[in-house]
Amino acid sequence: MSQDGATKGIPPEVAARLCQEVRAANRGRWYTFHGLWCWGCATFTGGDVHKRCWNNGPEHRGCAQVNARYDRLHC
Repeated sequence: MSQDGATKGIPPEVAARLCQEVRAANRGRWYTFHGLWCWGCATFTGGDVHKRCWNNGPEHRGCAQVNARYDRLHC
């Protein structure tokens, strides 16, 4: 992956959709690192999708799981 791809922003609607996909993949896997991460993110934001980890970083790159999925699909 190029450096440009690593800093490329994710459109908010795409980041929200990818977050849903990541959460679906991790559902019921609270005993794994990524599953626990998703559970905590969803639980502690009160279900508000716009407060989740993906929205914390610059250009919607706050969640490593969403970033990885986006980079696989767009690089």
